[in-house]
Amino acid sequence: MTPTVDGRGHLLLVHGAWHGSWCWQQLEPHLAADGWTVSTIDLPSVADDSGTAGMFDDARAVRERLDGLDGPVVVLAHSYGGVPTAQAAAGAPNVSQLIFLAAYMLEVGESLASPVGWDLPEQGEGTIPPPPAREALYADLSDEDAAQAEGRLRPHSIRSLTERLTAAAWTTIPSAYVHCEKDQILPPLIDRMAQERAAAVYRLPSSHSPFLSMPAELASLIGSIAGTTASRP
Repeated sequence: MTPTVDGRGHLLLVHGAWHGSWCWQQLEPHLAADGWTVSTIDLPSVADDSGTAGMFDDARAVRERLDGLDGPVVVLAHSYGGVPTAQAAAGAPNVSQLIFLAAYMLEVGESLASPVGWDLPEQGEGTIPPPPAREALYADLSDEDAAQAEGRLRPHSIRSLTERLTAAAWTTIPSAYVHCEKDQILPPLIDRMAQERAAAVYRLPSSHSPFLSMPAELASLIGSIAGTTASRP
C-alpha cells in the first residue's frame, strides 16, 4: 500500500466538457492515499440541460467552491475546465498552484472557440452533444470501460464555449501544463499555446482522459508537480 503523505492540502478537480465529477472517481483514491484532501465540482454548463449556463456561471461555481476551502489549494483543470478555472482563480488568495491537464490556457479576451476560429454564435443558447467518445476521449481505455464512461456523458452548453475571459489566473499563479501524448481531441494549436504559456510542461503517455486510463500514474505526477512550478518571469 502506498504510504500516506500528511499535509499536502486541498486539491480541487475541475472537469471538462460533457463530463461531471463522476469522471474523477478512479483517481480520487490514489490522491487520498497520497495525502490530498480532494474536492470536486459539477459545472453548470453540463449540469444545466437548458444550455443557458455559460463559462461565467461555471467560473462562479468554481470560485464559490474555492472560497469554501482553506488554503493552500491546488486546482487541477481538465480540457474545457481550464477556461472557467483561469477566470475563477484570478485573485483567489488561497490558490497556490494551477495544473492544466490537456486543458485550454486562454488569454484575457479569448474564448474556447476564438483561437481556432470555430463558427459559433456569440452568447448562443443550446448545447453541443458529445463527440464519438471511444476515439476522441477514451482511445486507451478498454471497450467496456470506454462504453461505461461514454454512457455518462451529457451535452455541453454553446454559451460556455463563446464567452471570453476577463481574467487569466495562470498569468499570476504558478501554473503547469500536462501534455497527453496520445490526445485525439485537443486542437494542436491549443496544445502548443498551453505549452508556451505554462511555467512548466509535463507529459503523460495517455489519450485525453488519463484520470480513467492511468489514474495511478496521473496521481503520482500531480504529487510530483505540486509545489515545484516556479512563477512565470
